[in-house]
Amino acid sequence: MLFGVAYYDEYMPYERLEKDIAMMKEAGINVVRIAESTWSTMEPQEGVFDFSHIDRVLNAMHKAGIKVIVGTPTYAVPTWLVRKYPDVLAITAQGPNRYGARQNMDIANTHFRQHAEQAIRKLLVHVKDHPAIIGYQVDNETKAYNTAGPEVQKQFVAYMKTKFGTLEAINKAFGLDYWSNRINSWEDFPSMVGSINASQIAEFAKFQRKLVTDYLAWQTKIVNEYKRPGQFVTQNFDLEWRGYSYGIQPDVDHFAAAKALDVAGIDIYHPTQDALTGTEIAFGGDIARSMKVDASSGKNYLVIETEAQGFPEWLPYPGQLRLQAFSHLASGANMLEYWHWHSTHNAIETYWKGLLSHDFEPNPTYDEAKTIGKDFARLSPQLVNLKKTNQVAILFSNEAQTAFNAFKFGWYSQNNYNDILRPMYDALYRMNVGVDFIDPSSQNIEQYKLLVVPALYAAPDSLLQRLNRFVKNGGHIVYTFKSGFSDQNVKVRTTPQPGLISEALGITYTQFTIPQNVSLKGDPFGVGSDNNKVKGWMELVTPTTAKVLAYYDHPVWGKYAAVTENTFGKGLATYIGCWTDGAVTEKILADAVRKANLWGAAQLLHFPLITRQGTNEQGKTVHYLFNYSAKPGQLTYPFANGRELIKGETVPKNSVLDLAPWGVKIIEEQ
Repeated sequence: MLFGVAYYDEYMPYERLEKDIAMMKEAGINVVRIAESTWSTMEPQEGVFDFSHIDRVLNAMHKAGIKVIVGTPTYAVPTWLVRKYPDVLAITAQGPNRYGARQNMDIANTHFRQHAEQAIRKLLVHVKDHPAIIGYQVDNETKAYNTAGPEVQKQFVAYMKTKFGTLEAINKAFGLDYWSNRINSWEDFPSMVGSINASQIAEFAKFQRKLVTDYLAWQTKIVNEYKRPGQFVTQNFDLEWRGYSYGIQPDVDHFAAAKALDVAGIDIYHPTQDALTGTEIAFGGDIARSMKVDASSGKNYLVIETEAQGFPEWLPYPGQLRLQAFSHLASGANMLEYWHWHSTHNAIETYWKGLLSHDFEPNPTYDEAKTIGKDFARLSPQLVNLKKTNQVAILFSNEAQTAFNAFKFGWYSQNNYNDILRPMYDALYRMNVGVDFIDPSSQNIEQYKLLVVPALYAAPDSLLQRLNRFVKNGGHIVYTFKSGFSDQNVKVRTTPQPGLISEALGITYTQFTIPQNVSLKGDPFGVGSDNNKVKGWMELVTPTTAKVLAYYDHPVWGKYAAVTENTFGKGLATYIGCWTDGAVTEKILADAVRKANLWGAAQLLHFPLITRQGTNEQGKTVHYLFNYSAKPGQLTYPFANGRELIKGETVPKNSVLDLAPWGVKIIEEQ
């Protein structure tokens, strides 16, 4: 197990490297990440390089037996580069970026690429033989940063020529006769900044995601020229941000971008104190683990950034840092690394605190980290490279997300795709159902018994037909509303909805509305009146062969179905035709899990008692038990006889276990 921190010698207000390393060793820190943030220190003027900070850290860490991950310093550009080449700053829909913030550049710009490549090569030539380095991180939380200037628009036109061939094909696929948007000459191809056409908007977003995929592959290719056998290349992907990590990142195609990497990395930030549920930790981990299911490296994934103290509202209660740490491992993480070691004393992230506070002295969070480091070191043989085999997967789609978000629930709705996806995931998490993520490119869809498909608004016929076959051959699917609605070009299908998947679902509808004072008739899922309401969206569903699980309760819409299920071939397809409360969503998914014959011992427990499991390198099943509550928890241990690894105690099946507030137990079956 790797247990580490990001470390920036360049930021230190006074000399303390030796003391920092002593404190790291005391905490069990065995890896640090360096260099990804300080291009201007490494190359203070064009072609003038200073590696002194990097050298002294590499040498000191190696002497102390601490491993190092080196980041390429390309996500924050130096002042001299912007002065000489102002065009490196991205031009977005809001106009040209200004210098100051990080991630303000155009990653496709020729001048940026030239100087980024020179910086990467100079760095790698200098450090490539250093024995402390175990791997490299390319860039940092990379996105296209909304770059949309004239040069990017030219690249987009070239991309469209390659993909569609002719303007007639584009005009037809995108419906560009509307509002005289038809393009009759390649020279007339307009900027996408002003587009009102959802097909164009979605295609340009896909192109921007491809810029990210290509950029990371380009950097990885450079690094691969220098890395030694046994070293890895990774990237710290992030998620949609709502003040913390929330859902699928709309600006990156994670599965495509991860293909170039040896091992996937993820940055996960989450609420703590009374709001700590572990959901974001599990969600981010499950996404990262799913990125490299066929990883030849044999590694799982790395948590490259997560919080120690973080924002003031994130300061963990006693015990929570340990709970968080082992929660990452329970999803399959092989590394937990805090951002960052020390709190900075100026600039925008002054109050995003590290493991150490501004005084650099031990504190309760650091003291708790010491216990984590000791346990990681002691239990590493039992916990590293945890393999997880799940039979439930959530099918997400970047294309569907972009398309759905273009329309949402109405002109003024603020809710988006992740507001549909996350409650589905959250419900499964609360029921202790293990989940993988797949996307339309996944080759392993058929290995699962149950698929959950939120808001698959845009999808090609081939994917919908594949999903129909999945059901026909014995699989179970739960779809939500707004699935199957448009093709891959966000052109609404001309058949009754929900298009091709109607065959498996046994339903049809042609109208939908925003509910006003609508609930589900007779509280069919037993959730109580407050949780039984329909919100945001409702489709007026008529069953053809489907069984109705819930009707709307309304004087006009009461004849229409809200939730249905249909036997199709050997399988079962459920459709949720409205936006339901989380309690209803959980009941529907619990029913689906049971009918897929996946309801097992783990489902005897429920949030705040969370259990996650996998198989370790010795072939033994490991069960993590977590209490995400400030109150003591008690449970009847439902799995095979085992040994609790932290305290070394024997745990027979059906024994009663006490879990302290924010407590953790790890049981290895014997």
